[in-house]
Amino acid sequence: MPHYRREARHGGRVAGVDEVGRGPLAGPVVAAAVMFARRPSRRLAVLLDDSKKLTAEAREAAHQALLACPDVRIGVSAASVREIARLNILHASLLAMSRAVTRLGVQPDLVLVDGNRCPALPCAGEAVIGGDAECLSIAAASIVAKVTRDRLMVRLGRRCPGYGWERNAGYGTLHHRTALGLLGITRHHRQAFGAVRQLGLDLVMPA
Repeated sequence: MPHYRREARHGGRVAGVDEVGRGPLAGPVVAAAVMFARRPSRRLAVLLDDSKKLTAEAREAAHQALLACPDVRIGVSAASVREIARLNILHASLLAMSRAVTRLGVQPDLVLVDGNRCPALPCAGEAVIGGDAECLSIAAASIVAKVTRDRLMVRLGRRCPGYGWERNAGYGTLHHRTALGLLGITRHHRQAFGAVRQLGLDLVMPA
């Protein structure tokens, strides 16, 4: 279970940041930053965990609880498909995380970053491998990022029906890959990614 020890040990304003969406074939990468003004209540803390370990219903409940808490600051941002193509997915993810921190509205003294690399930050940063399972602020950020991106992919799924984005969030499921072959590539697809790139090559190769 995530805990608040790293945040409490620092004593200043500590934010956690995480991103969602490095692996999908379509859609942006989304990042969130979360900062608690004081130690979260037990009622809130028990709702928070690595977003991958929670059901969709549990993530929604935790997200609503975070939004309703006056002691929580949240910043959300993204890097677009164009930015992913230009920068590569790693650097686009770092850019999204950096943007999310700036959208907190208050500069933290320290940012805890899920993973092994910190983005460019206006303050001190600390990379925490497996941070979404270790730190409450990172777990909260993972939930906000996941819920935000899933909702975005539902909206994109309505605009581009047939790919199942409302269910697969742009990941390379069998349904999504089959639809790519039948319907082709949209502007929301990451054309540098393997499955998408190969389809593009197949479409332009002579018969």
